[in-house]
Parts: sequence; C-alpha cells; structure tokens
Amino acid sequence: MTQVHSDFELTMDELRTVARFAAESAQQLLSAFEAEAPDDRRPRAALDAAWAFADGAPRTNLQRVTALDAHRAAKEIESETGQLAARACGDAAAAAYLHPIAKATQVGHILRAGACAARVAELDAGGDEAAAAKSVKSTCDRATPVLLDVLGRYPAAPVGKSRLAQLMGALDDSLRCRDT
Repeated sequence: MTQVHSDFELTMDELRTVARFAAESAQQLLSAFEAEAPDDRRPRAALDAAWAFADGAPRTNLQRVTALDAHRAAKEIESETGQLAARACGDAAAAAYLHPIAKATQVGHILRAGACAARVAELDAGGDEAAAAKSVKSTCDRATPVLLDVLGRYPAAPVGKSRLAQLMGALDDSLRCRDT
C-alpha cells in the first residue's frame, strides 16, 4: 500500500532545527576541506550562514548565496572528501530553505550532510563500511523529536546507486525506524 503525502507547513523553528542538524554534520567535515583548499572560504561562509540561521538570525539571501558558492567549491576540488565537505556545508546553509512539499528529493536537504559525514568516515577508514555505519548511528543519536517529526512529513529518501545515496537511504531508514 502506497502512503500518500500531502504538502504541509514548516515553522521557522522547525527549519532552524533542520539547519542545526545539517550544520552539526557539516562542522565535522569543514577542516577536511580547509586542509586541501585553505584559501577557499566558501564552505566556511556557508556553514557560518547556517549556524547564524540555526541560532536565530533571520533567513536571508545569505543562506542561498553561500550554499550555492559552497556547492561551486565542491565542483572545483578534486578529492572526494573535499567535495563531500563542501557539499555538506552548502547543504547546511540551504536547509534554511527546505521546501514544505512532499517530495522525496527534499529529504536530501535534511540528511545529505549527515550522509556526507558517513562517507568521509568510510573514506578515512580506508573504505571500511563499519566506519560509515558508526557515523550514521552517531548522526541518528543527534536527531531531536522535532527533526524526526519534520522528516516524517516527507516520503522516504530517493533510492540511488551512488555510495552517498546509499548512505543517505540508510540514515533515512534508521531515523524513520527510531522510536520518537
């Protein structure tokens, strides 16, 4: 039986919760990006914008602009770790603009930074999938009831073939199975 999802409302407090959740994951990765590209401040600017919003600043064009800039930085760095770190920072800033539409693609705005952290943990461990699983568990442990409620308004994360998509799906499944 297919569950039907309808559109809904998101409050600023709920958006701040999502931005904080994503920023916490991105924060773990920022130093990896900066070690490879110490003069590129775009991911840091995006993460700073995410934290500012999460901490109560108004949602402004700053989050959009810095998110796009961080994603551009991800395209310009060669290593997968650097790319994932920059994307996570961009995703954290973009979380301020999570759309309240019931589409699976929106789940990426909530969970992709956590999936990036899991993939980086796996890469740092020489490809050991147990490191990714440990990171997914750690991310799940940080999820608040508000975050779980917001996530539950969306369909499950889209299925993908990339390792990042697989990790995002694992994170999504773990959070949805968790008792609230």
